[in-house]
Amino acid sequence: MKANRKLIITGIITVLIVAFLGAFRLPYYIYKPGTADALNDIVEVEGGYDSEGDMHLVTVRGGQATPIQWVLAQVRPFHQIYPLEDIRPEGVSEEEYFHAQLQMMESSQEASKVVAYQAAGKEIEINYEGVYVMNVIEGMPAEEILETGDQIVKVDGQDIQETSDLIDYVSNKGEGESVMLTIVRDEETMERELELAPFPDNPDKVGVGISLVTDRTVDVNPKVNVKSGEIGGPSAGLMFSLEIYDQLTEPDITKGYEIAGTGEINYEGQVGRIGGIDKKVVAASDHGAEVFFAPNEEGREGSNYQIAKETAEEIDTDMKVVPVDTFQDALDYLQELEPKKEA
Repeated sequence: MKANRKLIITGIITVLIVAFLGAFRLPYYIYKPGTADALNDIVEVEGGYDSEGDMHLVTVRGGQATPIQWVLAQVRPFHQIYPLEDIRPEGVSEEEYFHAQLQMMESSQEASKVVAYQAAGKEIEINYEGVYVMNVIEGMPAEEILETGDQIVKVDGQDIQETSDLIDYVSNKGEGESVMLTIVRDEETMERELELAPFPDNPDKVGVGISLVTDRTVDVNPKVNVKSGEIGGPSAGLMFSLEIYDQLTEPDITKGYEIAGTGEINYEGQVGRIGGIDKKVVAASDHGAEVFFAPNEEGREGSNYQIAKETAEEIDTDMKVVPVDTFQDALDYLQELEPKKEA
């Protein structure tokens, strides 16, 4: 009887330990290679053209670490551990962080549509719906004055249509100067005066301490539907724009290849730096990509392209890593690519 009781207690303790190791959340975040999803399942242009090959959206998987995951990440290649506060600022809930990531994905899709439809010479109209506070930086003037979701409509009486309007205005001011922001919160319009201060991580730059997003709607013809689901962040912008363009135009720019890549894209078609490029190279190679576009950052030291190229050499992949600074760079490369020969 005593032996059975001891066995039961031992079993319960074992289950609790296993549950703790597998479920308890540590104050760390782990990033690792994700997936390379074919975009023809995600992007659908009305009456669009088909292609022999595929464009791929490449992801990085991330999540708050359990004890087991933390230990495994110490020894597994291309698994990176960060303190949680480096990923999700203190005071920002997981839900708020996830919402911000989805908002950035939505903005990225809008920029991709603009770039692709303009390049293809198709009908497009951009409507500006407002600038919204996405996050408030702790210790900066905006803390306890502005809130996530506030719409900023004016600065010192001047209309704000997009984030660059406010950023450019503030960049011409110095530490200690003030700006008057007109905001809308819960359908109520109010004014808030904020003094500019240096950013904690960049003392040479001053601001009020907010991250912003421009809410735009883009009307296009023919229509396009993007079903990105739970994927967040802005880094798929380049690949979205290439997939949309490929469906809008009759020539098959994939030339039969499996093409992956990454890079945030703006409305002018410039491709910007993203995080986790090494993990995306691994994910793309593992999923059979033959071409990988990486932000070149105009050739600067330590660019995404440089890291991507070094990673490709490290994993000994046959995948071709291609540097791009703009959407047009990627398009030119594909248009000059020889069609893939059948084996």
